[in-house]
Amino acid sequence: MTRIVCVGITVLDRIWYLSDLPKEGGKYVANNYTEVGGGPAATAAVAAAKLGAQVDFIGRVGDDDTGNRLLAELESLGVNTRYTRVVKGARSSQSAVLVDASGERIIANYPSPDLPAEADWLREIDFSQWDVVLADVRWHDGAKQAFTCAREQGVTTVLDADITPQDISELVAFSDHAAFSAPGLQRLTSLSSPVDALKKAQTLTNGHVYVTQGKEGCYWLEAGELCHQPGFSVEVVDTTGAGDVFHGALAVSLAQKARVAEAVQFASAVAALKCTRPGGRAGIPDCDQTRSFLSLFV
Repeated sequence: MTRIVCVGITVLDRIWYLSDLPKEGGKYVANNYTEVGGGPAATAAVAAAKLGAQVDFIGRVGDDDTGNRLLAELESLGVNTRYTRVVKGARSSQSAVLVDASGERIIANYPSPDLPAEADWLREIDFSQWDVVLADVRWHDGAKQAFTCAREQGVTTVLDADITPQDISELVAFSDHAAFSAPGLQRLTSLSSPVDALKKAQTLTNGHVYVTQGKEGCYWLEAGELCHQPGFSVEVVDTTGAGDVFHGALAVSLAQKARVAEAVQFASAVAALKCTRPGGRAGIPDCDQTRSFLSLFV
């Protein structure tokens, strides 16, 4: 059994579906509305569980109704939350998500200031029990501590390197695999060219560096050479959570000792299929569905 732990944030996504994304102030009418758990590490954990891995999520929530709901949803989707801390009297994090008819979205995240950033308590956990440790950058201290513990135990580390106000250079340095969003890579390197930015990011780590480019696919460096996995053509309904799902699938594939190119292709297919259904989690495929989809491109 593949064993994964995902460390980071979990939030409640409140998703409004509109014909077009707002371009100015005013009143708008949504065509549909839903609420579902989100957050990079939490959604990656759900993806890994859907793909058959044994998964733990380590994060922090408040002891409010939102926090209880987030943990219950994760457990119902096969993710173990035994190590997640529930902070007394704290509010949990939430996001407002606007999605247009083509699946593009705007996200406004409210990271609860009530959740303590310190992560020393992660040292009490035995990280040798997992094959891969995945962390997002939204809980910086948690990612740093988790990767430190993983390194001490010789466990592979995967970083979801999305955009964040903090400098994530030290997290990239701790990573065996740093998979960037395009905005996250540009923020780190101050370079707009994906190729130049990847090469600059590579100077920070001895591991692999990747950047996802939406429908354009994923680029990464292999022995200094640029590699590319084209995006899969699907009917996009909602891109919410696509990057998170990509990271979860990448972690599972790497834990199964797949070659990097195979892992990227697999993760790209899982993320593409997710985009064919609304919400950040509802469309996540299992391994059989993903392999069936990939067989169409052989």
